[in-house]
Amino acid sequence: MRHAAIAALLLALGIAPVAAQQGDGQSAQEWQAPRTSWGDPDLRGNWPVDYLGVTPRERPARYGDRATLTDEEYAAATEAAQRMLDVYEEEGRAGLMAMGHWVERGLPLRQNSLIVEPANGRYPALTPEGERLRAGERTSWNTEVFETMDDFGIFDRCLTRGMPSSMLPGNYNAGIRVLQSPGLLAIQLEMIHETRLVYLDGRSAPPPAMRYDLGYSIGHWEGQTLVIETGNFRPGMSAGPAPNSDQLHITERLTPTGPDTIHYEAWITDPVVMQTGYKLDFPWRRNPDYEIFEYACHEGNVQVRGYITSTSTRFAAQREAAWAARGQGE
Repeated sequence: MRHAAIAALLLALGIAPVAAQQGDGQSAQEWQAPRTSWGDPDLRGNWPVDYLGVTPRERPARYGDRATLTDEEYAAATEAAQRMLDVYEEEGRAGLMAMGHWVERGLPLRQNSLIVEPANGRYPALTPEGERLRAGERTSWNTEVFETMDDFGIFDRCLTRGMPSSMLPGNYNAGIRVLQSPGLLAIQLEMIHETRLVYLDGRSAPPPAMRYDLGYSIGHWEGQTLVIETGNFRPGMSAGPAPNSDQLHITERLTPTGPDTIHYEAWITDPVVMQTGYKLDFPWRRNPDYEIFEYACHEGNVQVRGYITSTSTRFAAQREAAWAARGQGE
């Protein structure tokens, strides 16, 4: 009964199913986005994805091919998310700064995953090469002894989150800012302080040998929808189901659906790594009050070295000597 009551309250507040979450009650065909002084649809502003933090990237297997939560499931998920949001205030009253202050969450969407294709909302199966690449990937999530820099992932080393991960929520620093000028659109990312440049001047992609961490993006307008084609990826710079190859390709569509909403879609293919592609689909919400802060990653640039000196067999004697000296001092 409690979940049913919450569901009724959400409906009364206008928190509706997924299709309605992507706009303000108008369809993309009805809404006409304002134009810049040079005539392009105006997408400028802050579009943080922090509010997507509790909607998983992959759909939990228990839902099968069902893409949305029932009223009861949605109410339960909202209640659980709100309890986590309340931790911030509880920590403040207790004079603490713990995970409630550290992690940026939000309330769930009706959709139960950010991946909507394949039908099960999960990453597609890997090719044999994809399996090999995944098995060989080393990061701080799967490694305990760090001997060299190769034992750290791209995120550990603060190089990049790769694509499409850079467009998805993390635990914090989820800001996305869009800037525009004639022939060029920039997407500023708060996490790892990267900026994607989307060229709208009709140029062609560079030769395949020219590769970039976030790829090379060329865009065009289809009506008021911005279509971005991105290729020329540097291998091993993606945090998807496995490290990417140079054949990774991403097609994104950003469609304004209201004064402060955009429908974001992305199709990701990498035939070397995945047997099929997958699609991401979720709403963007403008937040003019959101501030983009410095992303320091690891302060003082000492953490990677600390992992190596504290775990590597090469430093075992030094660690033992340090512990012995400490014991004698006590």
